[in-house]
Amino acid sequence: MGRLEGKVAFVTGAARGQGRSHAIRMAEEGADIIAVDICKQIDSVPYELSTEADLAETQRLVEQLDRRIIARPADVRDVDSLKAVLDEGVAELGHLDVVSANAGIWATAGFLEMSDEMYRDGIDVMMHGAYNTCRATIPHILQGGKGGSIVITSSTAGLKGFPRQVQYNMAKHGVVGLMRSLANELAPDFIRVNTVHPSSVLTKMIDNAAIHRAFAPGVENPQIEDFGDTFTAMNLLPIPWMEPVDISNAVVFLASDESRYITGITMPVDAGFMEKV
Repeated sequence: MGRLEGKVAFVTGAARGQGRSHAIRMAEEGADIIAVDICKQIDSVPYELSTEADLAETQRLVEQLDRRIIARPADVRDVDSLKAVLDEGVAELGHLDVVSANAGIWATAGFLEMSDEMYRDGIDVMMHGAYNTCRATIPHILQGGKGGSIVITSSTAGLKGFPRQVQYNMAKHGVVGLMRSLANELAPDFIRVNTVHPSSVLTKMIDNAAIHRAFAPGVENPQIEDFGDTFTAMNLLPIPWMEPVDISNAVVFLASDESRYITGITMPVDAGFMEKV
């Protein structure tokens, strides 16, 4: 029996990257999935966001594991769109037990050069989006009456500051406050709330031309291999970045009954980044 057998999990940002990996790993452990992603571009983001074809591929991969999945485009900035998908998903799958509030974007600019659009998009997707996800999902978990687990994806940028991404830092710090508040408020109903804090993960968020240029200045047509040593130097473990499944394994643990008495924690999954002197 899988570690999440009989559970239903809701995953945002599920069309690719960490979100797809979370959906697949939870399905491998027996969960049925409700999956959403924006499936359209946000103008301030300097790389291509997911498509409906990406989300359909996540659906195919979960169904290949013989698990049920409801996969729909929805924008975490729009709580009504989340509620509509959740109502459909819970009606089909029966209940809701696990939430992975994972949706995120990245863009960079100096504080004085950052456009209002870039700032607001980052805050709206990653901080307000996590809030909206919790507002839409918690009533369903409460209705089930068996408790549950909410895992919010923060970042090492939610534990320390980085230059040229103030909107990202603010959002990732902000969801820690959301987590701590909800962990206290929902504990009597055995709903656990935690954050995971990845450092660099090999997804489109770091494997794109904007990041390539930022970390390999002066290199013509830089590729991700051109700055691997720079990223390796940031970590205690001698690797440049992790794979999405490394974060998914932590999400599965926090979603499972193995962590039934763990709530209110900030869990780094960072190759020792936060401890690097």
